[in-house]
Amino acid sequence: MRHDHREPELPPARGPVSAAVTAYLRDAGPLPRAEEIGGATAYGDDLQLALYLCYELHYRGFAGVDAPREWDPELLRIRSALEHRFLSALRADTPVHDSLDDALAALLVEPVRGTGVSHYLRDEGTLWQLREYAAQRSLYHLKEADPHAWVLPRLWGRAKAAMAAVEFDEWGGGRAERVHARLFADLMTDLGLDTAYGRYLDAASAEALATVNLMSLFGLHRELRGALVGHFAAVEITSSPGSRRLAEALRRTGAGPAAQFFYDEHVEADAVHEQVVRHDVLGGLLAEEPHLAADVTFGIDATGYLEDRLGARLLADWRAGRSSLRTPLAQEVTGAP
Repeated sequence: MRHDHREPELPPARGPVSAAVTAYLRDAGPLPRAEEIGGATAYGDDLQLALYLCYELHYRGFAGVDAPREWDPELLRIRSALEHRFLSALRADTPVHDSLDDALAALLVEPVRGTGVSHYLRDEGTLWQLREYAAQRSLYHLKEADPHAWVLPRLWGRAKAAMAAVEFDEWGGGRAERVHARLFADLMTDLGLDTAYGRYLDAASAEALATVNLMSLFGLHRELRGALVGHFAAVEITSSPGSRRLAEALRRTGAGPAAQFFYDEHVEADAVHEQVVRHDVLGGLLAEEPHLAADVTFGIDATGYLEDRLGARLLADWRAGRSSLRTPLAQEVTGAP
């Protein structure tokens, strides 16, 4: 298992749009044409990978891709077109609550008989399915909290202070060994997975890419700061009970102590974060900018919409006895399909 911080390799393309973006990053071809972007499925593999490649230049970048590509005007123009396709689809497809209060109330309700991924993994999931879940989620968790940091310069006062406090906790409170991305890498080690950053990009589903792209989309646009805060609220409010179920799943299937610790840590930490986010981040933001309430609501509901899409994909594959990944994991650890 690798524990390094090198730039990941560019993944294979998934269609003409991502192929053109990849070629451009390698100085080997032109960017995609407008009609190619217009013909790509908004939530599909090709568009989501192309958008992920554009966004990743603002994080670690890719091996062999020059750092100035991050601000390449032509690439930014194409990224804008990809974002427009994605955001337009989300605005058209996301069922949005009538008010922010309604959206928050829905997050706080735990169904008596839940049917989501964490319920499935707790009750009947196998170790190979937990490994797949970790591989899919590694695209975010190996940079946990980083996408949300983009919003900090766009906040002020109580909202900014509270957001920074929660982020500081996500980054280990000043202790490198407690950074949540580090803890997730330890979880992956216990599950026999490669911890290299970006290792499972090629394997991850379009639905998983979309959940990560949503954070970057909201975070990199000042006009979407309310939506980013809504996303953050949705994650923190729902994290604690979901993390408890995943910790139970890992114990039941015999995963190692580091794997269990990651979710145990989130049960405790996110229960506190929920209160801070609701009262100080959201409360502070809306005290200063009450007109952003609709954007916050959209951020909450778009997060739920994409998470539901990912959950449906995972459960459909697992219940059919097949891998949820584009390239299944090695079989030697768990006998996965």
